[in-house]
Amino acid sequence: MALERVRDILALGVKYNTAIYAFDAMDLDTVYATIHGAERAGKPVIVMLYPTMNAVCPLRVFAEMVKTCARDVKIPVGLHLDHCSDYDFIITAIREGFTSVMADGSLLPFDENVAFTKQVVRTAKIFDVDVEGELGHVGAGSNTGDYGHEDLYTLPQDARRFCEATEVTSLAVAIGSAHGVYVKTPKLSIERLREIDGAIDTPFVLHGGSGIPESQLIEASTSLTSAPSSLRSAAGPAARHSTRPKRASRSLKRAISAKF
Repeated sequence: MALERVRDILALGVKYNTAIYAFDAMDLDTVYATIHGAERAGKPVIVMLYPTMNAVCPLRVFAEMVKTCARDVKIPVGLHLDHCSDYDFIITAIREGFTSVMADGSLLPFDENVAFTKQVVRTAKIFDVDVEGELGHVGAGSNTGDYGHEDLYTLPQDARRFCEATEVTSLAVAIGSAHGVYVKTPKLSIERLREIDGAIDTPFVLHGGSGIPESQLIEASTSLTSAPSSLRSAAGPAARHSTRPKRASRSLKRAISAKF
């Protein structure tokens, strides 16, 4: 089927009270495996590109690969630019065919984050492109200080102000998760998530889904769970079989399917 809007895929998550998984990919093998692994599981999926991977796979090439692979399956597939704090790069991604982007101003003071994200949303609306914002500090799994302190979590009242001011399609929140491989099992603040849920109508994004106990993910019931490090770990077998692309793709597809 044709590429679906991320906002429509997130709406499915809200409708069925379930998570929609998103994976960072970097080449044809990982794009193919992500999409066909999701089809094997019978689940919708969002395929993302991290900005620095543009050096490996140009934006337009990546977008066309995702769109082409999406036409071969019967599940909803979305395309998304992952964490980006560069306005010009985000606009370039939109021009190159990305239908959803992340405006990451989380390291900025609140008002500056709002201003940056709002600027991206204003331009993205012209092209009917979805925008994910981020509020709170979602750090690195290798640093327990980044995800073990509640003073770094998203505040419900700030989430409401941010969503009302920016009109983002989705909001990445900090509730105890982190990016990359965890050195200590995280403990999500489900109570904080419920408080944010009561403050906004915007779908949540939970980054760092890899390594979070399944029971916590189920309880969180977020609209989008981002698990890029799962995909990176799954890419190991493919690297070892890089001269055998069919075998590599099959290995990746099985690994991705197992994540759902």
